[in-house]
Amino acid sequence: MELVLFVALSFSAILAFCAYRQRRELQDVGSAIESRDEAIGELKAQVETLERDKMASQTLASTASDVAFDTIVLLDEDLRVVLANRAAERLFGHSCPIGKRLTDLVDSPELYNLVQVALREEESVEEQFAIGGSNYRARFQVISLGRAGSCIGIGLQDITELVNLNRARRDLVANISHELRTPITRIRLIIEGLFLDADKPKRKASIQSLKEIAMETDALLWLAQELLDLSMIESGEAILRLVKTPLKQVVDDAIERLESQATMKDLNIVSHVPRKFDVLCDADQLKRVLGNLIHNAIKWSPQGETITITASEQDDEITVSIFDNGPGVPDDLRSRVFERFYQADVSRSGDEGAGLGLAICKHIIEAHGGRIWAEGNSQGKGGHFLFTVLRADANFGEDAPVAEARRAQVALSESASPL
Repeated sequence: MELVLFVALSFSAILAFCAYRQRRELQDVGSAIESRDEAIGELKAQVETLERDKMASQTLASTASDVAFDTIVLLDEDLRVVLANRAAERLFGHSCPIGKRLTDLVDSPELYNLVQVALREEESVEEQFAIGGSNYRARFQVISLGRAGSCIGIGLQDITELVNLNRARRDLVANISHELRTPITRIRLIIEGLFLDADKPKRKASIQSLKEIAMETDALLWLAQELLDLSMIESGEAILRLVKTPLKQVVDDAIERLESQATMKDLNIVSHVPRKFDVLCDADQLKRVLGNLIHNAIKWSPQGETITITASEQDDEITVSIFDNGPGVPDDLRSRVFERFYQADVSRSGDEGAGLGLAICKHIIEAHGGRIWAEGNSQGKGGHFLFTVLRADANFGEDAPVAEARRAQVALSESASPL
């Protein structure tokens, strides 16, 4: 009996010990599971943080590339677009170029060849070339991705305006040198003729020579003044006093200033400008515009012809027209004649002027809120220039800030009218 009781107690003790061991093992497993869950939670939090950082970085990179003025493109080894900013989309003419081959997006063998050179040499390449009439400076950079291969980054900067400015600068130097050389050479020759010991000039010849010197000096002063005026107008430093002015009075004053030049060529200047037209303008500046246009008409008109000035109204504007019977402006030069230093035909221009007059006219008329243009030969024979100015009683509208500025300027000018 005691033995049986001992065996039973021993068996119970063994079972209790096994249960204890299992309970401890279960507790250890539970602790391990809790630790693993905590580790998994921490890893998930880290992954989420990395994902947010990645998205933020991608957003920043995308925003930075989109706001850039330059074109930015990333290509894979097959020359398919991986990344393109908005400037690139505008260049390609495609709103979603991702995944498309470069050769399918832009027709530029030079660009394609430069990409091949960069991939082959695996180094940065810089070059300048043209795409569709625009000039670009490009940089190509190969980026190694390790086992994933490589890709190539392209940055394109549109330098068309810079190229045009450089060309204009060269033209400026050439034109100014040409315009200054002629009067300076003539002045030098006249002065040398005045002081020749072997041939003392008579008083009458001396006076004529001095008059010629004065004329050439005036030409130099006029060129310098036009350069200064154009610089001030383009920089916004020229101040316009817009006041209500009879258009006919301005036209008549401009004609009177050039009447002697017209008489020398036996030209007749006819004005058909109604007295009822009042315009909002700076009278002196508008006279300058009319003077330049009438002077052009006198220069190009055949002897004995008529120059006609007319005006008509439409809505809030008055259009002024200057017409002559000269050769006119070719259709392809209608816009170019208003460029600085541009002369349509130097060989027939009599070597007069520096090509600044029409550029000054354009800036003055645009400063008045108007437009100026030339009609080409296909629209009729003869030279025909037109510009618009605002009527003095024009209704600008209540919500037009430019109109309010004009009214304020007019009020200021009228209050200072006794000057």
